[in-house]
Amino acid sequence: MNEPQALPEREQIALLEVFEGLGLRDIHVVDTPQKAEQAVAALLASGVVGFDTESKPTFAKNEVSGGPHVLQFATLDEAWLFQLHLAEFHEVLAGLLASAELRKVGFGLSSDLSLIRQRFGVEPQAVFDLDTEFRRRGYRKSVGVKTAVALVFDRRFVKSRKATTSNWAHKQLSDAQLRYAANDAYAAIRVYEALGLSPPAR
Repeated sequence: MNEPQALPEREQIALLEVFEGLGLRDIHVVDTPQKAEQAVAALLASGVVGFDTESKPTFAKNEVSGGPHVLQFATLDEAWLFQLHLAEFHEVLAGLLASAELRKVGFGLSSDLSLIRQRFGVEPQAVFDLDTEFRRRGYRKSVGVKTAVALVFDRRFVKSRKATTSNWAHKQLSDAQLRYAANDAYAAIRVYEALGLSPPAR
């Protein structure tokens, strides 16, 4: 196996042009039955989606997260965010998570999946962890979204620390939170596609 291309260092990534993510008009918060229906139709039609979760951060030593608080799915054009305080959409969400027809692609998903199992009591199916794919390709270090975007697109993926540590359990997410959550999932599907991993058209 050929040695893989060297991973870019943080200093190198800082010099790159910014990766252009989804704008607010392409990000949908699922808060009505109609939007839930549209989300399911669009996601299942795509067959493979970027996937991630956000949880309210814990700061105290023995504090339990209670997350995830937001689940996000993205196609190459749009993203859908489910806020888990809206219990009426849990059944729809559980269906998407358990669907073997919908490949869910993300980075470092093991802790996300543990929280999902606790919260929903479902076993997520057809989950594809890009970090595992990079390891399969010979990278020994863990490859997260920032490194992957730099490696694959020669672009800098901007992650706001303020958004990372913000309150994801808040009922009204800010524009910055919406963009942050959606683009985590969007970057995953873009990297997946660029690596030539898309399943054949059905």
